[in-house]
Amino acid sequence: MSAESAFEWQRPPAEGFTADDLDQIPDLPSHAELIDGSLILVSPQKRFHMRMLRLLENALTECAPRDRFLVSREMSVVLGPRQRPEPDLIVIHADAEIDDDASWYPAEAVVLAIEVVSPESLIRDRHRKPQLYAEAGIPYFWRVENRDGKPVVYAYALDPAIGEYTPLTIFRERVQLPDPFPLDIDLTEIERM
Repeated sequence: MSAESAFEWQRPPAEGFTADDLDQIPDLPSHAELIDGSLILVSPQKRFHMRMLRLLENALTECAPRDRFLVSREMSVVLGPRQRPEPDLIVIHADAEIDDDASWYPAEAVVLAIEVVSPESLIRDRHRKPQLYAEAGIPYFWRVENRDGKPVVYAYALDPAIGEYTPLTIFRERVQLPDPFPLDIDLTEIERM
């Protein structure tokens, strides 16, 4: 990365960055997110985080009807002109019109957004990102936290009447839900990851 290109993205425009800017900024570190027009650079992921992502990605891929849903990671979601977060995992509609060269999904393609909380992302993952996902109309949100090396999954569903997530339940050993498709995920499998 040259000093000049780093300088370009380290000094944001007065009005903040836009979702389109993320694809234009040279030498931007991978997994950079845009929240409220500000760039968020993600810290390296810890072992628990990676194990949990592997477990959920495999389980969701296994459970999801392939003709209706796809599981994706390392792709951002455009929620608005100044909002482009990168959820840890997403489930999208299989028929979403997405170009193979795209680096993001539109919010309307996303059915479920999942965040695995890290110490540095705790406030964003517990508060701001769920608020943004709900405002964009994403039907389901899961927040995963590490409790003494064991996952705890907080599952939420969008209440369209108020435009906010309402808690469904908290899972500690097994996720069992009927929506967005029948799910049965053994969280204790993290020990084998």
